[in-house]
Order: sequence, then structure tokens, then C-alpha cells
Amino acid sequence: MSGGAARTGSLPHDIVRSTPQGASMSTLLRLLPALKPVIWRYVAGLSVGFAATGLGLAIPQVIRALVDGPISAGRDSGSSRGVWVAAGIVLALGVLQAAMWYSRRMLLMGPMVGVEHRLRTSLFDHLLDLSVSFHDHWESGQLLSRASTDLSRIRRWLSFGSILLVVNVTTAVVGIVILIALSPPLGGIFALFAIPTAWLSLRFQLRYRVLTRRGLDQAGALATEVEESVQGIRVITAFGRSGEFADQFMDAARRQRDTEIDKARSLSGIRMWLSLLPQLAFAVCLAAGVWLVRDGALSLGDVVAFFGTAAFLLWPVRSLGFAFADVMDATAATARVFEVLDTAPDVTDPVDPVEDDPDPSRIGELLFDDVHVGYGDREVLAGVDLRIAPGETVALVGATGSGKTVMVELVPRFMDVTGGAVRVGGVDVRDMTRQRLRGQLGMAFEAPQLFSGTVRENVLVGCPDADADQLDEALAIAQAGFVYDLPDGVDTVIGEEGQSLSGGQRQRLALARAIAAEPRILVLDDPLSALDVNTEALVEASLRRVLQGVTALIVAHRPSTVALADRVAVLRDGRIVATGRHDELLRSDPYYRQLMSLEVTS
Repeated sequence: MSGGAARTGSLPHDIVRSTPQGASMSTLLRLLPALKPVIWRYVAGLSVGFAATGLGLAIPQVIRALVDGPISAGRDSGSSRGVWVAAGIVLALGVLQAAMWYSRRMLLMGPMVGVEHRLRTSLFDHLLDLSVSFHDHWESGQLLSRASTDLSRIRRWLSFGSILLVVNVTTAVVGIVILIALSPPLGGIFALFAIPTAWLSLRFQLRYRVLTRRGLDQAGALATEVEESVQGIRVITAFGRSGEFADQFMDAARRQRDTEIDKARSLSGIRMWLSLLPQLAFAVCLAAGVWLVRDGALSLGDVVAFFGTAAFLLWPVRSLGFAFADVMDATAATARVFEVLDTAPDVTDPVDPVEDDPDPSRIGELLFDDVHVGYGDREVLAGVDLRIAPGETVALVGATGSGKTVMVELVPRFMDVTGGAVRVGGVDVRDMTRQRLRGQLGMAFEAPQLFSGTVRENVLVGCPDADADQLDEALAIAQAGFVYDLPDGVDTVIGEEGQSLSGGQRQRLALARAIAAEPRILVLDDPLSALDVNTEALVEASLRRVLQGVTALIVAHRPSTVALADRVAVLRDGRIVATGRHDELLRSDPYYRQLMSLEVTS
């Protein structure tokens, strides 16, 4: 086992996709629909941020008036009163500015959490709507990181980073305009230093965007490594591969660490320049300002106001490094989220679905009508014709790779045919809503999937409103009475994927789940493979009673399971090559005899 790169369809851990060309700041505009319900709160928060900055820029102007007025006037009573008035104004502006920054946070934090919630709900709903093939080709860690880390990053940027960026860029521009108005020569010097600042910022954004996307993809791959190792801990331990898996994880973690170090190095570089350049501008302006005051070109108040405003601009300019980094983080996170949201489901509901009930005589009928399914140049099913009458049980038998699982997955529309049709009750399954179709089905798979809930919740997934009698009956038919001996009976939490249970116990609970839904059509994909001989016999005896009232398609590999069926269909190379009773086929079909005697891999 070589790790993530060997998994078909997954993102290799040593190769991550770079940010798509379209994933620029315009990508962030796609957040507007989610932001729209609280846009007025966002605008209010932005406005308060502008107002707070305006108050900060006003303080040097008050000090300018103070220096050129009361202070220059000397020690008369009027000038003293002017000093106290100016000091009071500065204090009031400072207090009001602090109150506005607090108000900005209060205006934005709650609504932005709501935006995150709406995005996460939309993403999860879309994941449930996507076809099984999508989930077969995406690592769970990549989806998990998008639904958690990426959405949290977007929320933080909306509530803080975006406001910081807009307000501080505006502050820098307005501040430079004020500096030029106070002293064109000094303001011009300060503005000249903005040119290399803008150039360095652009270079930083281009590099940091790639690093950010790489880091997010690597974080998703790392989450997949952890999840797969935890879920496969029994296999890893049994084969003594802990060391190899630890090395594999360390390699993935090391790649992510290197990316994060590159990000930190890049961010440190831009922060250094964004700190150094304004300080250099400050020093040059200071030297030139002294010369201008000496020559009488500037008043002392103008100089104090100039350098007070320049000092106020130091933090906004320095913070642009963080602001640009946050933009790149949020852009990459948004692009990753919309990669999923933009994926169209392979299987969708029809525009004009059939709502009428089928012909009563065909209720429960399952028909494969010249069914073709192909992947590229390869046809998995090449013209399958099979009718299962209402109330009939058909066993589907075939060698590995013959297309049995594909036939099973066509019934609930996990995938669609590429030719022909699958009909339930005489209606093409593509003409029904998926909800209506799947409401008629009960399914159990060879590899049972259980959830980290109670036994009751797992068995009643398809019928959550069922009563205790319905639950008990389903458990009895599946010979799952062992659940009553668990610590809390049917209310026992069985752990993630039912790992606290044996394979046979999980399979019986999955079978009970299919039965509890009381479906018209029961589809069972070798559901008894993990049972011992005695338990299998008991389950089959109970199933015979259930199968008398429903239509059933059972994928079977053993004669004992085939014996449940009224009829057997033999699938070979994507075609039904024989149908008939079990004993008839044993006498007349050599290939079927081989399958039942295990001379053909099954």
C-alpha cells in the first residue's frame, strides 16, 4: 500500500493543484449572495470603520490648530482656555474612535457567523445532492477541510480582513492627499515611496496566492491521511505497518510545513518592506521639513500636523501585508468551496416528473429494458433485459466484473444508464424525482455503512417515525437480537461506522434497516456474506417470509442465498445469458454450474 497517490481518483498528496487563473479577487464577489441578507450590517460596519479612521485623521488637524493658535499666542488666559478645549476635543475624538471600533465588531461578528452557517449548509446540502461517483473521486479530507477550515477562513475575512483592507487602503490614499495638501513638497516625497510599496505588494500577492492554495490543498490531503489511518487502524496494526504509515504521514506533514514556512517567509518579507519604506519616507520628510520651517515655508503647526498624519499612516501601511495575505487566503478558500458548489450532479430530478401512480398491476415491477452502461470505450452492461414481476424474487449471479453492482446501483439512480432504461412500476426511473423513487426502495450492501448514532437511529434511517414494533420486527427478521444485550439496548451508540460491532453484526443491522423501511422493492447486494452458516440459515428462513410480499433483486454468490429466489438471472460480460430456476440452471447451464461450484471467481 503506497498511500494517497495510489488511490484512484483522489488528489495525490505530492501533487496539488495551483490556483486556477480565474481565482482572483473577483472570486470573492461570489460571496455576495450569501452576504446579501446582512449586507446592511456589513455596509454599516464598513461605514463605522471609515468614520473611526476619519476621526483619527482629524486629531492631527486639531493639534495643528492648537500649535498655531493658543500655543503660539503665549500664556494669556485665552490661550490657556484654548489649550484645554483642544485637549478635550482630542480626548473626545479618541474615545469616540474606540467606541466606533467596538461597534464595528458588534455589527459584523454575529452576521458573519450567520453567513458562514448559510455557506456551510449550502455546501453540505450540495454534497448530499451530488452523485455517488463524485464522492468516489474526492478524498473525504479535501471535502472536510472545505466545509470547516475554508469556511471559517472566509468568515474571518468577511468580518475583519475585508474591512481592514478597504479602510486601510482608503486611509493611506486619503492620508497622502492630506499630506500633499499640508505641504506639496513633503507630501510628494511621501507619495513617491508609495510606488515601490505598491510594486512589492503586487509581487507578494502573485507569489502568496500560489502558496496559499497549495497549503489549503495539502491540509486537506493531511486530513485524509489521518482519517484513513484511524479508520484502517486494525489493518495497519495487523500487518505491522504503523511505521510505514507514520512515515507517509510525516512526509505529507513535512510538505505542508515547508509550504507554511514559505508563506511565513514571504509574509515576513513584505512586512519588512512595508515597515521600512514608510519609516524611510518619514525620515526624509523630517529632514526636509526642518529645512522648510527654517526658511519659513511651513508653520510649526503644519509640520506637527504633517508628521502626526504621517505617524497615523504607519499602521495602515504596515497592516497591508496582513490584509493582502488575508485576501489571498480568503480567495483560495472561496475558490476551493465553489469548486464543489460548481460541480453539477450527474443525476438530477426531471423538470416535469411523473407524479401519477402506476398501473396497479405493475406496482413493484422492476424492469431492465435494453440497458447499456459504458465508461469511455468500455461497456460494463451491453444490452441487459430483465423483468422482475411484482412480488417476485430474482437472484443475480455472475463472476467478478460482470456488472452485478452496476445493475444494483442503477435501480436507486446512483448512476444513470447510457442507453435503454430502468423502469419501476412501468415508469422510467429518470422520470421520477429521486425522493419518490428511493422512497419505494430498501437496500442493503455487502459492505454495510453504519453511522455514529444509536442502533435505533441506524435501523430507522429510512423510516424515522416507525414505532417500536416495526423496529423489533426488522431486528428479528435480520436475526439482530444481539442489540438487546448491548449496554443501552437499541439506544446504544455503536460508534463511528459501527466499528464496535463485528462484521456480521453490522451486516445484520444493515439488513434490518432495509427491511424496516417496508419497501415495495428490496435490493440486496450479497447481504449475508459475513454471517456464519447457522446465522445465515436463520436469516434466510426469516427473509423468505418477508420476500413473499415484495419485489426483490438479490446479488448472490452462494447456493444458500440463491435458494431464496424464485428465479435466477446469470450475468456474463455485461449481458443476461440465462434465466431460470436454480435447479433448472444447474442441469442445463454449464457456466452456472461453474459459478455455483466456484470454478469461476465469484
